[in-house]
Amino acid sequence: MCANMLQTSMEKLVRKYRDFDEMKADEYRYWQSRPVHERMDAVEAMIQTAYALKGWNLEQDVPRLQRPFVRLPCPWG
Repeated sequence: MCANMLQTSMEKLVRKYRDFDEMKADEYRYWQSRPVHERMDAVEAMIQTAYALKGWNLEQDVPRLQRPFVRLPCPWG
């Protein structure tokens, strides 16, 4: 599936917040609702973006966050 197809099929949502703390709490709830592998992918994307903004090349042999080979069931949920 093409990335453009994913972006065009997403619904857009606008939220208004009374204050910054309410916005941060909502953002925290959102990220906690996402699966761990999706959060790790987001961290990896932020790392790559930070390297690009600095004009650095992300070398392949530099240790960084690795994706797990298997997903284990959560014992408490």
